[in-house]
Amino acid sequence: MNNKEKTNYQGKKKFGKKTSDRQKQDRRKNFYNNPRKSSDIKIGDEIPLKIKRLGINGEGIGYYQRTICFIKGALPGEKVVASITDVHPRFINGEVSKIKKISPDRVKPIDAYAGEVGGFELEHLAYPVQLEFKRDVIRQSLTKFRPEGYKRFELLPTIGMEKPLEYRNKAQFQVRRLDGKVAAGLYKEGTHDLVDLPTCSVQHPLTVEIIRIAVELFEKYNVSIYDEQTHTGSLKTIVVRVADATKETQVVFITNTPELEHVDEIIDELAAQFPEIVSFMQNLNSSRESLIWGDKTLNLRGKDTIREELDGLSFNLSARAFFQLNPKQTSVLYAETRKALELSPDDNLVDAYSGVGTIGLSLAAQAKEVRGMDNIESAIEDANENAKINGIENAHYEFGTAEKVLPKWLHAGFKPNSIVVDPPRVGLDNKLITAILESAPEHFTYVSCNPSTLARDLVRIVEKYDVEYIQSIDMFPQTARVEAVVELKRK
Repeated sequence: MNNKEKTNYQGKKKFGKKTSDRQKQDRRKNFYNNPRKSSDIKIGDEIPLKIKRLGINGEGIGYYQRTICFIKGALPGEKVVASITDVHPRFINGEVSKIKKISPDRVKPIDAYAGEVGGFELEHLAYPVQLEFKRDVIRQSLTKFRPEGYKRFELLPTIGMEKPLEYRNKAQFQVRRLDGKVAAGLYKEGTHDLVDLPTCSVQHPLTVEIIRIAVELFEKYNVSIYDEQTHTGSLKTIVVRVADATKETQVVFITNTPELEHVDEIIDELAAQFPEIVSFMQNLNSSRESLIWGDKTLNLRGKDTIREELDGLSFNLSARAFFQLNPKQTSVLYAETRKALELSPDDNLVDAYSGVGTIGLSLAAQAKEVRGMDNIESAIEDANENAKINGIENAHYEFGTAEKVLPKWLHAGFKPNSIVVDPPRVGLDNKLITAILESAPEHFTYVSCNPSTLARDLVRIVEKYDVEYIQSIDMFPQTARVEAVVELKRK
C-alpha cells in the first residue's frame, strides 16, 4: 500500500466507545490467554506490540499476527500496549495506551499538545535521532519505488540545526469559537476539531505573540467568527509572517465575507503594540473547501509586501508568495543547491517552481541567463520585482506551469545547460520530466520536500541521469518532514 493510500485512511479516523480501565485490563489478560487473529481485532481493542522502526510519517511500526501496525507516538525498541483506532485488511492504526519498555531516545515534548496536532510529531524523539530517521525516510522511499541503481545511491548524513526550535517564520492559525470563546490554533490530526495554541515552540515567538493579542482583540470587539457547520460568520484564519532579517511583519485576516467588523480598531491596537507590523492584508475565501486561501487579497493598511534578506539579496514577499518557512536552514539548502549545480558563466539555467525567485536569483551571478516559472501569478510578479531591486538583469520569470512553459521555451530555441526543480509535495509532472529528459541539460538538481515523490520521479529520471548523491536537510525539526538536494549528472 502506498503512502497516499495510508494517508487517506488516516484522514478518516474512527473512534470506538470509551473503554474503562477494568475493560482494558481484561482485554490484555484475554489476549495472552487466547491470542487472536488480526481479522478479529476491533476498533478500541488493545494489543501488546514491540516497535521495530519508524514509518515515513513518524509513527512507530510493529507487527501483530503478521499484520503491519502503525502506532502514533511509539518509538523503535519500545514495548507498548496500543489502542486500535483503525482496522483495515492490510494494516492497523493505533495509538500508545501504555509504554511497558521505554526507548532511551524518548524525551519529554516541550508542547503539551504535541501528540494532538501536526507539526510536532517527533518532539518526543531526541534530535540527533530525528536526523538519523530523516535520512532513513529517504532510504525507505527509494526501497519502495526502486529506481535503477538505488542501492548504490550515496545518502549523506542529514544537516540539522544547532537550535531546532522557534524556526517557523509564518503562523497560519484557524480561528473558531470554543465553548463560546475565540480560539486560534491548528486542527487535531485527521479532524476539523480545533486545538487552541497559546504557545508553539517551533514558531518564531513574534508570530505567536501577535496572534494571542489578536485573539484578545477579536474577543474584545466581538468579531464575527466563522462557523464551519453553518458556513456563517466572517473571520476564518489569521496568518502572521515575520521576515527574519528585517523583522518586518505582515498580518493577514482571511475571511468568509468581505466585511470584518471593527477591523480598523483591531489594526490600530495591533500596530500600537507591535511596530514590526508594516502590512495588514485581507484575503477573501468564501468557499466551503478546506483550502485556506482565496483568490482576492486586499491591502487594509501599510505595504503590500514585507522585505526579507537572504544570502545578500533582498526579497519582497506578498501575502500568498511562497517562501521557505525556516530562513536559517534555507541558506544551508541554497548553498547545497549551488554546490550540486556546479554552474559556469556560460550556463543557461531553468529555475522551475521558482516561487519569488529565491533559488534562481541566488544563482544568477554564476550563470549567463536564468529563466523561471511558477503557477502563482503574484509570486512571478514578486520574482521579477526581486530581480529588479537586486539589480539582476539576466533573470526573467514567467507565469505558468513548468510542464507547459519549459516545452514552449524549448520549442522557441532556448537551450538550458542546467535546471533546478523545487516542486511541491506532489512532485514533478510527467510532462515536465519528459521535457527535461528530451532537452537533457548537463546539470540537473532536484530539491525535494517529499521523499516519496522524489523516489517515484527518479524512476524515470535515472533513464538519462546518474544520481551523484542525496543530501538530506532538516528544514522542519520536530516533524517527520525532510528536504533533500539531489545532484544528477547526465549519462
